[in-house]
Amino acid sequence: MNKKKNKIDNKNYKDTVFRLIFKDRQRLLELYNAMNGTNYTNAEDLTITTIEGETYLKMKNDVSFVFYYDLSLFEHQSSPCPNIPLRDLFYVAEIFREIVDISLTYKAQLLKIPTPRFVVFYNGTIPMEDEKVHRLSDMYENKTENPELELVVKVLNINEGHNKALLDACKSLRDYSIFVGKVRKYISEEIFNSDNDKRKEIIRLSVAQAIDECINENVLKNFFLQYRKEVVEVSVLEYSAERHIQVIGDERYEEGRDDTLIALVYSV
Repeated sequence: MNKKKNKIDNKNYKDTVFRLIFKDRQRLLELYNAMNGTNYTNAEDLTITTIEGETYLKMKNDVSFVFYYDLSLFEHQSSPCPNIPLRDLFYVAEIFREIVDISLTYKAQLLKIPTPRFVVFYNGTIPMEDEKVHRLSDMYENKTENPELELVVKVLNINEGHNKALLDACKSLRDYSIFVGKVRKYISEEIFNSDNDKRKEIIRLSVAQAIDECINENVLKNFFLQYRKEVVEVSVLEYSAERHIQVIGDERYEEGRDDTLIALVYSV
């Protein structure tokens, strides 16, 4: 791989800022340590299992890896989604299919596999408690006391004022949350009445301003110095104002709220 290659093909480039940050093994290990109260130092012991969208199902998760017999699947969301357990079921099945030889499952000896853990980091504008749990069984049409297939996802709110201990333990995650907050601050209400080209320009300028401020404040400074262009382009691609306005509008309608101004959600 050519590490100096920074040019982006907008048609093929599908990463998010979250994925870009935690593609770095050292940052990923920092996050693992913060989640588990450990202090491991050898990031090379991480085995990355992230699905890159090249499988026959065209799936693509955010970040997943095996480390000391744990299989961690970390997702990022900017809007509440109770369907994440089903998505994670698809992801974990595909990952196991890739890392386990299916022929071994026919042997008489018990096969040992990494223990999966499912976490979502939420930083949307719709209020949410520090921690929320979604279960696959919540989605079942026919409820049962002891579901024979279960998958539990922990959702952690990483907005300012939430999960302080976690954010203090993982500077990369805290800095990411700070960056998202800055972008939100700089995107103006003008975006609601702008055409597509104008909207993209507003996003581009807002992200660039947030990056400058982060660099000056030593917030993911080295990351932004290296990936500035990628972050700007990814943010423009990932920010779909129409989609988020519709999502939030539907949710507020269901909640009986008729606010005239709908808050934008930053999706990277």
